[in-house]
This record gives sequence, structure tokens and C-alpha cells, in this order.
Amino acid sequence: MPITVNFTGSVDRDLLRRAKVIAAKTDTSINALFNAELRYLVETYEAAELTGNRNFRVLVDFSLGRIADDEAMRTLGIDSAEDLFLLMTQARLPLPKLPDSVTTEMLKQLNELPTA
Repeated sequence: MPITVNFTGSVDRDLLRRAKVIAAKTDTSINALFNAELRYLVETYEAAELTGNRNFRVLVDFSLGRIADDEAMRTLGIDSAEDLFLLMTQARLPLPKLPDSVTTEMLKQLNELPTA
């Protein structure tokens, strides 16, 4: 059995609340959910590094907001945002959070669209 250690971290309050709901619905703990996801991330990253494949690193950088979508697509050799989002889904990585100002503008544009 692996040796475990305690550590202190911080998480968005709403994210923690939602994680607690999932943990309760799946009869598990936040700790078990966190460990499973962190293990997946680490093992996938290490496997990609062993084979010299930088694609997962690019996707992680995009997910963390370190690079923009156009740079990620150029580096990965794809030409559509849809393909980028599909890769993010396949890699089980979250899409980067847009700044609130961008989200607000998108909502404004959607609300201005004609309704059927």
C-alpha cells in the first residue's frame, strides 16, 4: 500500500460544494475523487513524456490558461477549435475558464440573437 501524506491546498468554494455532491452521490470521498483525478493526470503526463509526445503538455498548458487556443491549435497541428475541444475531452482535461468580461460579452451577444 502506498504511503500517504497530508497536504494543504485551496479550492474554489463552489467547486468544493459540487465535488461534495458528487462524492455523496457516488458513495466516496473528496479525497478519493481527488486522488483518482490527480493519478490520471500524472500517469498520462508521464506516459506522454516517456514517448516524447508533447501534445498532452500543450493541452495542460491550454487548460491552465498558459497558452491561447490559437497557439495550442498551431502547436498541435489542428485547424479548428472543435478539434481542440474534442482533444481536451479525450484527455479528460477541463477547458480554460474565460475571463468574466468575455463571458458577459458572449451572454450579451446570445441575448441579442433573434428568437424563433
